[in-house]
Amino acid sequence: MAVSMRDLDPSFQGAGQKAGIEIWRIEKFRPVAIPKSSHGKFFTGDSYVVLKTIALKSGALRHDIHYWLGKDTSQDEAGTAAIKTVELDAALGGRAVQYREVQGHETEKFLSYFKPCIIPQVGGVSSGFKHAEAEAHKTRLYVCKGKHVVHVKEVPFARSSLSHDDIFILDTKSKIFQFNGSNSSIQERAKALEVVQYIKDTYHDGKCEVAAVEDGKLMADAETGEFWGFFGGFAPLPRKTANDEDIPIDSISTRLFRVNKGQAEPMEADSLTKELLDTNKCYLLDCGLEVFVWMGRNTSLDERKSASAAAEELVRGLNRPKSHIIRVIEGFETVMFRSKFDAWPESGDVAVSEDGRGKVAALLKRQGVNVKGLLKAGPAKEEPQPYIDCTGNLQVWRVNGQEKILLPASDQSKFYNGDCYIFQYSYPGEDKEEYLIGTWFGKQSVEEDRASATAQASKMVESLKFLPVQARIFEGNEPIQFFSIFQSFIVFKGGLSDGYKKHITESELPDTTYSEDGLALFRVQGSGPENMQAIQLEPVASSLNSSYCCILHSGSTVFTWSGNLTTSEDQELVERQLDLIKLNVQAKTQKEGAESEQFWDLLGGKSEYSSQKIGRDAESDPHLFSCTFAKGDLKVTEIYNFNQDDLMTEDIYILDCHSDVFVWVGQQVDSKTRMNALTIGEKFLERDFLLEKLSREAPIYVVVEGSEPPFFTRFFTWDSEKSAMHGNSFQRKLAIVKNGGTPNVDKPKRRTPVSYGGRSAVPEKSQRSRSMSFSPDRVRVRGRSPAFNALAANFENPNARNLSTPPIVRKLYPKSVTPDSEKSDSKSAAIASLTATFEQPPREPIIPRSLKVSPETPKQKPETNSKENSMSSRIEALTIQEDVKEGDAQDEDGLPIYPYERLKISSPDPVTEIDVTKRETYLSSGEFREKFGTTKVAFYKLPKWKQNKMKMALQLF
Repeated sequence: MAVSMRDLDPSFQGAGQKAGIEIWRIEKFRPVAIPKSSHGKFFTGDSYVVLKTIALKSGALRHDIHYWLGKDTSQDEAGTAAIKTVELDAALGGRAVQYREVQGHETEKFLSYFKPCIIPQVGGVSSGFKHAEAEAHKTRLYVCKGKHVVHVKEVPFARSSLSHDDIFILDTKSKIFQFNGSNSSIQERAKALEVVQYIKDTYHDGKCEVAAVEDGKLMADAETGEFWGFFGGFAPLPRKTANDEDIPIDSISTRLFRVNKGQAEPMEADSLTKELLDTNKCYLLDCGLEVFVWMGRNTSLDERKSASAAAEELVRGLNRPKSHIIRVIEGFETVMFRSKFDAWPESGDVAVSEDGRGKVAALLKRQGVNVKGLLKAGPAKEEPQPYIDCTGNLQVWRVNGQEKILLPASDQSKFYNGDCYIFQYSYPGEDKEEYLIGTWFGKQSVEEDRASATAQASKMVESLKFLPVQARIFEGNEPIQFFSIFQSFIVFKGGLSDGYKKHITESELPDTTYSEDGLALFRVQGSGPENMQAIQLEPVASSLNSSYCCILHSGSTVFTWSGNLTTSEDQELVERQLDLIKLNVQAKTQKEGAESEQFWDLLGGKSEYSSQKIGRDAESDPHLFSCTFAKGDLKVTEIYNFNQDDLMTEDIYILDCHSDVFVWVGQQVDSKTRMNALTIGEKFLERDFLLEKLSREAPIYVVVEGSEPPFFTRFFTWDSEKSAMHGNSFQRKLAIVKNGGTPNVDKPKRRTPVSYGGRSAVPEKSQRSRSMSFSPDRVRVRGRSPAFNALAANFENPNARNLSTPPIVRKLYPKSVTPDSEKSDSKSAAIASLTATFEQPPREPIIPRSLKVSPETPKQKPETNSKENSMSSRIEALTIQEDVKEGDAQDEDGLPIYPYERLKISSPDPVTEIDVTKRETYLSSGEFREKFGTTKVAFYKLPKWKQNKMKMALQLF
């Protein structure tokens, strides 16, 4: 559909170029922008257009457009809003989903923009009403419906308005009452309390009393008696009467209409298929509560407007529920729309949409509008972060039938693809020891071992009162947290369990279990010493890949092979993995294209092989779902624009990131449902509610309220204090609303590590430490490259750590002072940078050097004569005086000052010439205190892991 100058209303110029909400009110049949200060304020006599722009992880912008119609708005204004919505979509490139919102019947997505609720005010611009002015308080009665978002509607102030099924708020001059119908749920009551808080803050300046009244409570309660006094005294509530909202949904069967010259013509079809939809036409799909308008890509603007008018006419019919109208464009249909059809085909190429977006951008540019947002490119892919402390203690068991065998430390990162394993990882949390207990299933493992591993891991979680995070991981789908915990991970072919051997025998298959003296080929992968893997493959040429390095051995003959697309870092990882597979054996180096005949002979001759990197499902924008699970059936409801407050203690939720799935379990969930948490995650992958091709083997995490790990909380703006206040959400929120603050709670105490297999989970002397003292004596010299030797010189002393833990880079220099031996390889320094950020703190808190000076010389600065220590000393030597001078425009030690928005990881305009491991040092003292809630001096006295956690929450880590 072409976009011309006349199609673009001047009020919409520049709209949708950045994430956020934009609102226009229809005034004299034109859209007029509403200032942000008035967002969420709607008048019953008006019509509005609301644009929600979301910046996706891919860098693209997604748009949802809503037009809201007040109950007293004129038909002309409503029609104008509908037409302007179509025009706005055309201006944005013709890809937005458009929703019709009627006062009192808004979609949950729309209400999620204005949490906790919207309460329309009487008035309007051109409808004959005047906007309500400030007036003396009037007693009002509201009904509240909804568990996740709250539909608030004012009802007549009369006893007949009350019912047992809903929640009501009585707003009087000096007190707000919440009446909880006996049939309402605890979740609905907790959400309604957020409305009470909103009314208290908005109409009472936060100064009035709040009371909760339970339906059926005896009159002896003073607040109950006071409530009923407003209704002339207590009397039984009337029975609920039927209204248009009670029309059963299934009373309207799904019907498809073709729009022809503005008229909806019924179509007859045995089943709904996409082939029924012509790209040159518009269609209506009537599903009862939703009426979808499907607009073909080649339809004109006028045809789309006519289809919208036909949908409006359809929903005005008698004997039907209040329907939502949802307009979708061909190629950008919603999941709900696609689910109505049989076997909706895969999404095709959307280049046509990108082309349309480019044309719109060019049009706007000619008008002098900034089009940067419309042409926003996808960000460069970054190595995923583990978001977990990697200095903890690891234990691993191999499953053999109904038993589990504890592996020695030297073997706990060596797995077989025919076996199943259980791992327990404990690490220091903010207030207590945290646990991650998981299962790993090899690709060739048998079902008996998988079931046993799951059952035994669940018992371990249960014995720790369900506090640990539980993970289910399949070979080939390991998350970054898994690799970072194991650091050096090897997968051998074959298996050791009785179940695997029995399966091999019964299937009459050859036993390919790895032999150190036999023929074996390994692919080496990873991003650095803290994340590297060796995966055994079939020893044939087709297993090679130009994007990877490989290790090939047969007896005492060892080759290392480097693909043409590999880097020096990849080759250094091969050398490190070689020590774990074939220690003290000299390897013959092979470059792709220059292999020896002996190399090809071991692989059975040359053949074609791939050059593509082996990809893992990318993490997508997260979606949160509320779950109900009964009789093996899982039902979910998506929660839009979610935040931490949406996680209610009585419910189970699923956070879907595509590459990983988290099942969050509230503290008040019953034990039977809690035991099924892992099954709920598996059912979610099976059902694939968003039709996003979820892998059935994607990692599943079960997270319990109060013990959320950082790799879960990073998807929220997280307040750990809120999380610690688990319990009955309604009672907790009621205390907050009543008292105007947060109730006091006892913080959980540090848990004592639990022992399995006869060993302490945290042995005093053998606990894994990934950041012990630097030892220059461990420099490797066996045929290594200079870059590798420079990197290896910074590895820790192997005598001070668990044998299964690979040495870790500790030293890191800022770019401006990188030693010559390391300048040649900036990526090696990047590997070191990521590793250094997960160092375990020594017994003494890490404090910058200048903080340790005597009180008599607090202003002493480090010397800056030599080039090598000038920058590093200035970064590490933050003086006490710097935090005294809160108004300084420059760092006390001469470091440049940058604003927080440029320093954070997701900044669109990042600063490049900084030490990325110490981003916080470039903040001014004032902004540091604002973001961290403390001074730099106090911050650097904290343990390193706690510093990292705070930096992580601020995207400075």
